[in-house]
Amino acid sequence: MKVYHLFALLFMFNASAFAQQKYDVAAYVWPAYHDEPRFKQEMNIFHDGKGEWEAVYKAKPKFEGHRQPRVPLWGYLDEADPKVQEKVIDTALKYGVNTFIFDWYWYDDKPFLEGVLNNGFLKAKNNEKMKFYLMWANHTHTTYIDPNEPDKSKVYRQGEVTADIFDRFTDHIIKDYFSRPNYYKIDGKPVFAIYELGTFINGLGGMKEAKLALDKFKDKCVKAGLKGVHLQAILWGALPATISATPGDKTETQENTVKYLGFEGLTNYQWCHFIPTNQDYASWGEQAVAKYKEFDENFSIPYFPHVSIDWDPNPRYPGAAQPAVSGVTPEKLERFLYKAKQYADEHPNQRPLITINAWNEWAEGSSLEPDTLYKYGYLEAVKRVFKDQ
Repeated sequence: MKVYHLFALLFMFNASAFAQQKYDVAAYVWPAYHDEPRFKQEMNIFHDGKGEWEAVYKAKPKFEGHRQPRVPLWGYLDEADPKVQEKVIDTALKYGVNTFIFDWYWYDDKPFLEGVLNNGFLKAKNNEKMKFYLMWANHTHTTYIDPNEPDKSKVYRQGEVTADIFDRFTDHIIKDYFSRPNYYKIDGKPVFAIYELGTFINGLGGMKEAKLALDKFKDKCVKAGLKGVHLQAILWGALPATISATPGDKTETQENTVKYLGFEGLTNYQWCHFIPTNQDYASWGEQAVAKYKEFDENFSIPYFPHVSIDWDPNPRYPGAAQPAVSGVTPEKLERFLYKAKQYADEHPNQRPLITINAWNEWAEGSSLEPDTLYKYGYLEAVKRVFKDQ
């Protein structure tokens, strides 16, 4: 009898071990599908009370075969509702998405779009099953998301922050997010991504000042009982190539920038940042994943491979049709997910982290969440590549 129980325990242990997912599949979350007060009070948009869902369900096709609106299979849910987030978390984990990267904002020295994270995700009963981290989306906030405004250059809020503001909001981040057991860490360090590194440097007043601010951030993390902070740069044109502060070194490279500032990782946010979009998804994706080798060779810090699902921002534009990717299918997505997995397998000395745009970028046409056309097709592609092993 004892032998039987021993074998049973060993079987349970091995089954549990095999059930563990090898890869960290992290999808970006656009937290705008709820009633954000600042939309109405400061921007005078989205009066239906559903946030940017309003732009999605009012979208119209602009050319033959244009798939607008893209209709969520679950309906236009309030994503700041913890019950909704419980469903989101369970679904994501079932299909192999085990990490969320929340787009995180701080304008006019106060938060913006924190409702989905604070009131929805972190209050969901199952939230600790899902890892999460923040990407500080520090771009200047324009009328880009206002579907009724044809002039997209009007500015609501500047993206630059001073050293004092950065110091204040990093206190908030450390206390309210980094301290949570399910905050995503690499080598024990909470991961914090910065979307526009050039905007950050400009706001601080230069490379030296930016480095001092980041060094202080790291020191605060250590004092809070953490091992520091794993700074992750979003790799695209907004990551500047500046003259290194190292004496005698006059080369201008993005590598020098991230090394000098102490970043430890790189990934992308969207393929549209470096590959033209008006083409079929198959060719778009092939050009994008071909960049993996270039990124790997150009940087000494780890590059974490990225996959984008689609690109079509037309719900945000009331006028002429905007460039969009065509011919997207779950089967084509699966091909590029395998490419990202292969890259991770070929780099065993770094965390097997893959980023995906996005979980729910409905207004930009890039969503893993089930829709009425492909149902759970995109999620099933993720599951086949990263979970069914």
